[in-house]
Amino acid sequence: MGLTLKRDNMPTAKQLADIGYKTFSTSMMLLTVYGGYLCSVRAYHYFQRRSSRRQAAEEQKTSGAL
Repeated sequence: MGLTLKRDNMPTAKQLADIGYKTFSTSMMLLTVYGGYLCSVRAYHYFQRRSSRRQAAEEQKTSGAL
C-alpha cells in the first residue's frame, strides 16, 4: 500500500499561471488603492497645515495692528 498521487488533483501549468496572475493582479490592485489612500492623507494634512498657517498669519496681522 504505497502512496499514490492522482493526476486529477495536480493543477496544470495553465491553472498555476492563472493563479499566479490573479494573485499578482490582486496584490498590485491593493497596493494601488493603498498608495492612493496614503497620497490623499498627505494632501489632506498639507492643506490643513496651510490653512492653519494662513489663519495664524491673519491673527498675527490683526493683533499687530492694534
